[in-house]
Amino acid sequence: MVRSRYVEMADVLAAELAGLPAGTRIAGEHEIAARFEVGRAAARAAVQELEQRLLVRRVRGSGTFVNKRIDYVISQRRAPSWHQTVREAGAEPRSVVRDVQRAPLPAEEAERLERPVGSAASLLVRQYYVDDLLHGWSNEWIPADVLADVDIAVHAVESVDAILRQMSRVQPVRSWCRVSYALPEPEVVAGLEVESGRPVWLVESVSRDAGSGRPVLCSRSWSRPDSARIVVEMDGPYQPEDE
Repeated sequence: MVRSRYVEMADVLAAELAGLPAGTRIAGEHEIAARFEVGRAAARAAVQELEQRLLVRRVRGSGTFVNKRIDYVISQRRAPSWHQTVREAGAEPRSVVRDVQRAPLPAEEAERLERPVGSAASLLVRQYYVDDLLHGWSNEWIPADVLADVDIAVHAVESVDAILRQMSRVQPVRSWCRVSYALPEPEVVAGLEVESGRPVWLVESVSRDAGSGRPVLCSRSWSRPDSARIVVEMDGPYQPEDE
């Protein structure tokens, strides 16, 4: 197989995919092979080329779909809301609760939240989708003295930022953040449906109440590299709009 042939095929397919919405299923390898009158290996190589360009994504057991990679912007001038940030990037967010439980704060989370180790808190585990394509996985810790009924709230409202504002009467602002490219643990590998040994984006964050300065949320969020580019803007503290 001549390399330029499958690249040429990928160029043709890429131009056609440009106008399609994210989540659109593309032709299978058999169809591509028949259309371009090439062997199955050349068709597979063309699809792999599109994957490397982040234009398509294979979904286990479902097929290959048009991919859309968003710029996920982390800024102190923006509300620390995943749902709002995704919408501002021009995509549709969706989160699914995988687990929520009362648990004592581990040492690292307790330090970040400025509470004693073992303090009562809620651990919220969620899976995220952007335009119905799998995007991320997160573990979020909320102290019980900030919000006790997390289990009830997250099944009614998807955005934790909105829940904290409405139920706890706080104004979350991002006070600390660390972004790295890391190998996820097995639970996260399964939740993101990525290959083991492949690094992903890891965003660790702490949010405080703008009024009291008290930490109200601590999170670790993992994102698929083919779903988002993490953009960090060092532009000063977020200024909430006057209500």
